[in-house]
Amino acid sequence: MQKPDWLRRVREELYNARMARKAGNEGKARVCARRAAGIISGEYLRRNTNPQPGSSALRRLAALYEYRELDSESREVLGHFLGRVTPEHVLPYNVDLIEEAEWLAQRLLGTSITE
Repeated sequence: MQKPDWLRRVREELYNARMARKAGNEGKARVCARRAAGIISGEYLRRNTNPQPGSSALRRLAALYEYRELDSESREVLGHFLGRVTPEHVLPYNVDLIEEAEWLAQRLLGTSITE
């Protein structure tokens, strides 16, 4: 059975995030993890709300962050993806966005990203 397109895209982004991190490019790893979280958010919104916020990862993340039915723990994790890096180009909190994207997929969609 073929995997859903959103799942394939999330796995691809998270693979790219891990490869970027392994190569020492944490900025690119964050961008890829954020795109994965945006895809997950878009799929959740597609299943649960209308209208769709568009194809931008940040718009999808922001729309889901504002969704009233969302639990506080998921909202907190989404906030990590919406946060800005410091002038030193690091996140202002100690989190792993790759792990958090995987957590969002499980929490919001009931889907494990690992194969």
